[in-house]
Amino acid sequence: MILFPAIDLVGGRVVRLARGDRAHMDVYSSDPVSVAEKFRDAGAEWVHVVDLSATLEEDEAARTANDAAIRAICAVEGVSVDAGGGVRSMAAVERLAGLGVRRVAIGTALVRDPAFAAEAARTFGELVVADVAARGGEVRVNGWREGAALAADELVARLAELGYRHLVFTDVARDGMRCGVDAGAYRRIAEVAGFPVVASGGIASLDDLRALSALGPDVVEGAITGRALYEGSFSLEDALAACR
Repeated sequence: MILFPAIDLVGGRVVRLARGDRAHMDVYSSDPVSVAEKFRDAGAEWVHVVDLSATLEEDEAARTANDAAIRAICAVEGVSVDAGGGVRSMAAVERLAGLGVRRVAIGTALVRDPAFAAEAARTFGELVVADVAARGGEVRVNGWREGAALAADELVARLAELGYRHLVFTDVARDGMRCGVDAGAYRRIAEVAGFPVVASGGIASLDDLRALSALGPDVVEGAITGRALYEGSFSLEDALAACR
């Protein structure tokens, strides 16, 4: 199972939000490259980056700072970058690819602009991945700020038809809360999708990672962890060992 340590960016700073709420933001570093290098040195091969300034439609200065941070993270030798946040056009996919991103996550557009989402999958293939977030079984969009009046299972069932073969699925109620994961929920989502899922939201312990890994690579491709790492719930070295 791939472990994706997370770097969430606001104005070039490394942050974490609680349940995606900008009003509940903790800042962990003003040097995202150093964070990525520490992850690399501990053995990580991938880093998950979220451009929250693009997602939350912040000002141009914040977005420019994040672009510079993403480019610098992508230049860190030995790690590949999975990134997303506010990707709603072909130009946005091309911009992130140009910065060096190896996987580009598309979220809100899966609901609001499925024609673009399908075109991106046709054009870019496995460069693009589906990014679905849900709370109480309902899809959340626009930086998780809005409900989509759409069941998560219904959207996930459409992904293969749209051309997607990779999925990040976030349990919004658990994200940033270190409250543990619902491993069975990811098994169900993978069954609905017809391909493995990257689990995101709520990882609190090494046992959470072991539970996800035990589901096997046909169910869980990887797991994203952020706050638990930053606040010392476990080391990245131990987390990587739990995923093997």
